[in-house]
Amino acid sequence: MSPSQRRERIVDVDRRLVAIAKEIRVLGELSWPAETVDAFLASWRRGEPELPAVTYPHGRHRTQLEALLELRRELDVHDPVQSFLDDTAGSYRAAGRMLEHAGTPSFLELSQTLYGKPDDRLPGASITHLEAADQLLAATDKLADAGLDFDPGATIPSEEAAARMRDRLASFFTKHDVEVVVDPHLGAKAMAGAKRVRLRGDTLFSELDLDQLVEHEAFIHSATALNGREQPVLTVLGLGAPRTTLTQEGLATVAELATRAIDLARLRRIALRIRAIHLAIEGADFVEVFRFFLERGQSDEESVRSAMRVFRGGDVRGRWVFTKDVVYLQGLVAVHTFLRKSIADHKPFLIERLFAGRMALSDVFLLEEAFTDGLVAPALYVPAWARNLRALAAYLAFTAVAYSIDLGAIELEQILPAYDFE
Repeated sequence: MSPSQRRERIVDVDRRLVAIAKEIRVLGELSWPAETVDAFLASWRRGEPELPAVTYPHGRHRTQLEALLELRRELDVHDPVQSFLDDTAGSYRAAGRMLEHAGTPSFLELSQTLYGKPDDRLPGASITHLEAADQLLAATDKLADAGLDFDPGATIPSEEAAARMRDRLASFFTKHDVEVVVDPHLGAKAMAGAKRVRLRGDTLFSELDLDQLVEHEAFIHSATALNGREQPVLTVLGLGAPRTTLTQEGLATVAELATRAIDLARLRRIALRIRAIHLAIEGADFVEVFRFFLERGQSDEESVRSAMRVFRGGDVRGRWVFTKDVVYLQGLVAVHTFLRKSIADHKPFLIERLFAGRMALSDVFLLEEAFTDGLVAPALYVPAWARNLRALAAYLAFTAVAYSIDLGAIELEQILPAYDFE
């Protein structure tokens, strides 16, 4: 097969895959209607909490599942680019099967295949996600006991927050219009696509919330989606394939850290969700998980939305739940380690490649030849913290040293050596 024939074949498969994948929208199909959340809150406030009534349609993706299977049969997995397409098609097929089994035990199994589970070990670490989450919670509990206030002081209405975000996005997305809209029906606090960032209506935001949303949602999720859409060949990089979720959320959370747009309350929410997933898998129902969030300091409105994240697509009676929120901590550790290793191995160019589209960490290597020969174009939008490799290298080098210090082995009075001057 000549280079031109190979390119034509890749373009053909890419376009067909994009058309199929657009019909498999995991979060869109699993999200609960606002009325379901409102009904539960009303029952809770009456003192008679009722398990939410949620149903999921089955059989909607049979055509897509068959088309993905047929497409994968056509691919030569010995070709790196076709192998990438095969992996991507495979993850969409797993997601489609998961949607087909919503509310059943198979849903949990497929969710764990895509996103992991709380008792998986963190990359390169000896502890599990759950153990790391519990350590974060214990540390923040001690800080709270010491009087540290986690309240970010949310006073900015959603409409004002949207207006302020528009100004910041306009100066970054110089070749595209990325709009910011207020969505009164949005379950999450914010959600980003290639050309739109949605904020939940009737919600107050803090200054730090705005920084987090800009760095996480816009400068990572929207930027990588736009960069992928601008690809001349592999336009599938503009979609959020399920296999890219861990890297996307890890990269976005690292962005919050690198720009100091994260706080302890945010880390605490990530840890609480992992603990809640574990509780639900062990048998806790929706009301019990709701109470768990409530007892850990969240309002009843935030607690019901947090519980919904765990049970969307699953069974509100417990055991079969959605494990996506496991990826935030795993992704944070994996991406942070990847960035450190890229600089340590004198390959800083790999960092900008992560922004060429929505991809998994492994794709940077799988598509190495494609980056070299132009099948994958450089990223159009890369946030400032990732472009400034000297500053990023300094930050990563220092944190690597700092993380090696065992705080439990020293006392505050022993941090500096004692000097004996004669």
